[in-house]
Amino acid sequence: MDYISILKDICIYPGVSGHEEGLAGYVAWMFEKYCSNVEIDKFYSVIGVIKGNSDAGKKVMITAHLDEIGLMVKSIDEKGFVRILNIGGVDSKVLLAQEVVIHGRKDIFGVIGAKPPHLLKPEEVKKAVKMQDLVIDTGLSAEEVKEIVSVGDIVTFKAEPFALQNNKFSSKSLDNRAGVAALIGIMDNLTRLSHDCDVYFAATSQEEVGLRGANIAAYNINPDLAIVIDVCHGEIPGSSKEEAFPLGKGPAIAVGPNLHRRLTKKMIELAKEENIPYQVDVEPGDTGTEAWAVQVSRSGIPTLLVSIPLKYMHTVIETLDIKDIKNTARLVSRFISMIGNEMEDLMCC
Repeated sequence: MDYISILKDICIYPGVSGHEEGLAGYVAWMFEKYCSNVEIDKFYSVIGVIKGNSDAGKKVMITAHLDEIGLMVKSIDEKGFVRILNIGGVDSKVLLAQEVVIHGRKDIFGVIGAKPPHLLKPEEVKKAVKMQDLVIDTGLSAEEVKEIVSVGDIVTFKAEPFALQNNKFSSKSLDNRAGVAALIGIMDNLTRLSHDCDVYFAATSQEEVGLRGANIAAYNINPDLAIVIDVCHGEIPGSSKEEAFPLGKGPAIAVGPNLHRRLTKKMIELAKEENIPYQVDVEPGDTGTEAWAVQVSRSGIPTLLVSIPLKYMHTVIETLDIKDIKNTARLVSRFISMIGNEMEDLMCC
């Protein structure tokens, strides 16, 4: 499977939280190659189903959110500069000198200007950049901007995906289009594996603003088991070894109270048996992922979390190792094939 091509296709799509409809349609089209039924729910999450071999098979839901962080137009001043607010966890420090696209009546390009160091006052040099001080310059006058742009329009980062050396890949929105690519990889793997479970694939919306799509999907599907695929922090200079994971060493399997203990142990055992590289992510509390919402849906859903290490999260140069996506897909698909009738016993205390 050509994961680089998949990532290039889906990462360029705008899909800011609450505005995922175009991306959802494209992901649904990709799901249709493998799934017997695909639908888009009212919140623009994409749900696809691959039926298992047993009429009495359990339901497994695998989620990966498709939305991305972004910006929203707050106001347009008398000189045509566009002021912005963040949607999701955008760090204002990374916005200076960024190229952006404003999605108004038509798409227009802009840049987020930065005051040159020559013009900075001494007291400004040490100050952090604040979102309210940033503006987008489109080159248009106020009258021209207002013909195209309205307050509330979304803004995305203009960044082209590209391959680096040694299987590395960089792009905006790899959090969590990497997980969506893993979903497609799992589907492809399952075409060559026997499994009893009905598998529901959910590319979910609005994760970056409150885990909403996963909450809705988990309630509607009501699975017997959920596997959440997301990204975790990749190792960079100065990062803590307890909080960041090296790229290329396999996905991180989370352990902690948010995750089902016996099923997690079984997944780790499987990774060892199949020689699938993996890492262990210790999560003593809120995992910051959809697992947090899914676990407590309805009367409770046994949940697992598998994460793809990602460097420079929530920037336009997020970077990962393609091998980690491949091994995530391999691990989860083998787990689904293996679990079958064992699931009920493993769910017991």
